[in-house]
Amino acid sequence: MQIMKIVALPSRTGRHLQRYNKGFRQVVGCVPYRIRDTQKTQLVDDITLDDLEILLISSQKSTRLMFPKGGWELDEDIELAASRETLEEAGVVGLLGEKLGEWIFKSKSQDKFHEGSMFPLYVTEELEVWPEKSLRHRVWMTVNEARQACAAVWMKEALEEFVCQFTCRSREVEVDQDPLTSCLLALCGDEDLSFTIGAQTADKEVDCYLIS
Repeated sequence: MQIMKIVALPSRTGRHLQRYNKGFRQVVGCVPYRIRDTQKTQLVDDITLDDLEILLISSQKSTRLMFPKGGWELDEDIELAASRETLEEAGVVGLLGEKLGEWIFKSKSQDKFHEGSMFPLYVTEELEVWPEKSLRHRVWMTVNEARQACAAVWMKEALEEFVCQFTCRSREVEVDQDPLTSCLLALCGDEDLSFTIGAQTADKEVDCYLIS
């Protein structure tokens, strides 16, 4: 399915396909990022955290900033769910990296605990039209600004794990490796994934702990 056909569709609603693990609703999302100076993508040794920009989006019901995330459903694998939710909420597509971890967090609005998984996503395209454009706004900022602006504690921890992965992999780049692939956190995504539009989740989270 082509991207331009997807963005014209509404986000999924309902919980009939929602995944659960030991009673925890499973949600998945991304830490979207880009390199400000695209000429540096071929100069891995020159790329630092200062060269990165992180994308956050607003909550549907407030100005609180967060990373895109939503329900992982039965008819999709976890990577597709992460990419789909990011397209629906933030209007960006790109390449997924290795999973950053799993967290148990409490949804304040629902007073229930969820299990959240997060991935880094190297943004290759920023869409002008997307399913939740009228509900959210998106903001690019530096890593340090994102650390301060992100409202959810568990998402802040996911951002720190992304920083750790990026820093470590940048140091491990070998001369004979493809620079872009090495720099972008061992990307495992595919720009041509067939997206299906998916579920929304609550925006308010408190109380969390890392489980992997």
